[in-house]
Amino acid sequence: MPKEMAQKKIAVVLFNLGGPDCQDDVRPFLRNLFSDKAIIGLPAIFRFPLAWLISTLRAPKSRPLYALMGGGSPLLANTKSQAMALQNELAARHKGSEIKVFIAMRYWHPFCKQAAKEVEKFEPDEVVLLPLYPQYSLTTTGSSLVEWNKRYKAPCKIINEYPITAGFVSSVAAEILLEYEKLGSPNEVRVLFSAHGLPKKNIDNGDPYEAQIRLSANGVAKLLPENFQFVTCYQSKVGPLEWLGPATTGEIAKAANDKIGIIICPISFVSEHIETLVELDLEYKKLALDMGVPFFGRSRTVGTNKVFIGSLADLVDEKLLEI
Repeated sequence: MPKEMAQKKIAVVLFNLGGPDCQDDVRPFLRNLFSDKAIIGLPAIFRFPLAWLISTLRAPKSRPLYALMGGGSPLLANTKSQAMALQNELAARHKGSEIKVFIAMRYWHPFCKQAAKEVEKFEPDEVVLLPLYPQYSLTTTGSSLVEWNKRYKAPCKIINEYPITAGFVSSVAAEILLEYEKLGSPNEVRVLFSAHGLPKKNIDNGDPYEAQIRLSANGVAKLLPENFQFVTCYQSKVGPLEWLGPATTGEIAKAANDKIGIIICPISFVSEHIETLVELDLEYKKLALDMGVPFFGRSRTVGTNKVFIGSLADLVDEKLLEI
């Protein structure tokens, strides 16, 4: 390493959504989620009572879904694994520096407030903020940045998005090919790039999320065989507003009508949680098979894939070189 890098203390903060650890956490987690102005854009006097109402009504429906995963979300455990893998990769690259990776969840423990205190105690020379959301949205990365800036006042270097970073795109493609091989390498397959949905009004107001989802999907598609078909679609719609489309459920129905098998790729997620393990693996799989889709596959999220973790380390290194 260059001499100027020696003895530096570097903090990397991973932003993620968070999730309830147990059944008792489901309602307060949902209340935190719907209390966020980035999610429900109403004044606090209306937003907080509405968040209380929504969480009260949704918790009884959500608890059985978390029960299918052992009672709570695996997101924190998965994020810890990614944090450790990234820390080890960065430590190997910066042997003269002390590097620590922290986790700052938006809606459940460890919150940004806790992570900020831990970073302050570490007394770093450099802080790099790294969202575990490849595509930028004001509702995800944007919301975490707002909360972080309330809690931590020292300068930070920010990685806003990485929708077409080579390591991310190639890792997603590799996971799709692994699933394709498990299915017996059929002659025809349709890949559904399924991203978490967002109200259309967010895009109309300038949110770049949809455009970046398409960039990611197109980047992955270029690395896959010519006999693959591709569709970008959206899952997890809630509420009465118009959301981004087409819906993943609608594309499953189309595949059934076209008599073609599918592989669903969770293009906006980098670790397993309720939207992949329950919504995709259980609910959408049942829907597909009930509709008569010839076969159903779901590619794994990139998780601690070495190429993906290496690409995150590359992004951190690029920021560290900035003046």
